Amino acid sequence: MADKKIGEYYSPPPKMGKWEGFRKFIWNSETSQCLGRTGSSWAKILLFYIIFYAALTGFFAAIFAVFYQTLEGDKPKWMLENGLIGSNPGLGFRPMPPEANVESTLVWYQSSKEDNYKYWVDETARFLKYHTYEELPNRNHVNCSFEHPPPEGKVCGIDMLGFAPCTLDNKFGYNVARPCIFLKLNKIYNWIPEIYNDSKSLPEHMPEELKNHIKEKQSLRPNETGVVWVSCEGENPADVENIKARDYYPRMGFPHFYFPFKNIEGYIPPIVAVQFTVETGVLINIECKAWARNIIHDRSERRGSVHFELMVD
Repeated sequence: MADKKIGEYYSPPPKMGKWEGFRKFIWNSETSQCLGRTGSSWAKILLFYIIFYAALTGFFAAIFAVFYQTLEGDKPKWMLENGLIGSNPGLGFRPMPPEANVESTLVWYQSSKEDNYKYWVDETARFLKYHTYEELPNRNHVNCSFEHPPPEGKVCGIDMLGFAPCTLDNKFGYNVARPCIFLKLNKIYNWIPEIYNDSKSLPEHMPEELKNHIKEKQSLRPNETGVVWVSCEGENPADVENIKARDYYPRMGFPHFYFPFKNIEGYIPPIVAVQFTVETGVLINIECKAWARNIIHDRSERRGSVHFELMVD
């Protein structure tokens, strides 16, 4: 009886070769199946995934739409102390060493060999060209001064002549032992510096050179004390001795009328050129600091100051 049921209800599939079996899997004319499924089965699967991915796309689109409603295109949602950047700007310097030495802060060259110092001249020129948007129209630019800050919706331009003698024509001083290092203050949206404009309330650890400069400005031109001051000093007693002189162009800091940064089109952050006259053949450690009441100096966090080494052969 068991053998009979097997014969009536079950019969083994016909033996086929590999190629013939594969062709039948691709298309079975007896059952009208393609890849093991009928047309209606494939249609149901396709419809399911269309609905599934459409719903998934719609869900994420709705999430992003709600998220972007909380943002503004021209300013960050979280600012100053509430943002990741914080309210303490960092200080940077240019030119930077080659990318191969990305962690290096050493500016080292031979002033008697043009092919040796050419990199530093070209890198400085490239920075100034990019930083001042030389090839772009001066949109929203106005001439600013301490008496005439920019009106609403306008920004201050930069007069490249103010950096003389730190100019390309003079090779930025790299052809002699008087290299020019450019300093820039990092942009923080809506940050307003609290200026040291009174010589009677200067911090004790401020360099004497800067203190005397502020006192002189307050005495002779009190309207020009609205500056985020800058100082550059040798880090060690030997470094101090090996810096013969340093000059700041166009002034010893960043004027207040460049602040706050509001992301207005055409905005150019202020920069300061510091020309060092140094002893040759000696490695000199230099630290530059920006000075304002709301700038805290923290070398490990790179806040308010910048360190680099200078060596001229």
